[in-house]
Amino acid sequence: MAGAEVTDQPSGLRKWMPGIGVVRDYNRAWARPDLVAGLVLAAILVPQGMAYAELAGLPTVTGLYTTIACLVAYALLGPSRILVLGPDSSVSPLIFAAIVPLVASSGDPGSAIVLAGMLALLVGVVEIGLGVARLGFVADLLSVEVQVGYMNGLGITIIVGQLPKLFGFSTDADGFVDELHAFAADIDKTDATTLAVGAAVLLLLLVLPRITSKVPAILVAIVGATVLSALLDLSAEG
Repeated sequence: MAGAEVTDQPSGLRKWMPGIGVVRDYNRAWARPDLVAGLVLAAILVPQGMAYAELAGLPTVTGLYTTIACLVAYALLGPSRILVLGPDSSVSPLIFAAIVPLVASSGDPGSAIVLAGMLALLVGVVEIGLGVARLGFVADLLSVEVQVGYMNGLGITIIVGQLPKLFGFSTDADGFVDELHAFAADIDKTDATTLAVGAAVLLLLLVLPRITSKVPAILVAIVGATVLSALLDLSAEG
C-alpha cells in the first residue's frame, strides 16, 4: 500500500502540470529530434513574435517575452507534447484596435505594454472561467465548414499581405481588397533580387522535404534567407 501511495502522488500533480510527467519519463532517444525541433521553432517564432508585437502596436521586444513565457508555461501546464504556442496573426490586430485608441494621445510605449498586459490577464481569467464552467463544448457548435473557411480565409489574407514583401516593396493599404489593388498598382517597383531570393526559399520549402526528412527545410530556408539578405543588403523596402 505504501508503494501505491507513492505512485499516486505524482499522478495527482501530473493532472495539473503534465510537463513534470514528461520530464520524469523523458527518453534520451528523444533528445536529438527535440533539439532540432527547438531550433526550428526558435527560428520561426523569434522573427514572428517580433513582427506580431509590432502589428499589435507594441515594442518588438515584447513579442520575444510573450513567445518565451507562453511556451514555458504550456510546457508545464499543457497536456499536448506537440502543440506550438505563440503570437497569432489574427489576435495582434485585435490587440492593436483595443489599445491604440487609449494611448493615441500620449504615444507612450509603456502605457501600451501595461494595457496589453491587462488585456492578456482579462482574457486569461475569462478562459479559465470558461474551462471551470466546462463550456468548451461551445466550440463544437462551429461547423467544420466554418472552421475550414476561417483558416483558408486567414491564409489567403496573410498571403496577400506578404506578396509586396516577396516582390521587394511595401504598401500602406488596409484591408484585403485595398492590398490587392495596391500590390497591382505598385508591381513595377518589384526588386528582382528580392523576388529571386523569395522564390528560391519557396522552392526549397517545396522540394527539400521530398528529398529528405532528416534536414529541416524551414530551418535551412530561414538561415539561408537571412544570410543572403545580409550579403545582398536586402531590406523590406526593396
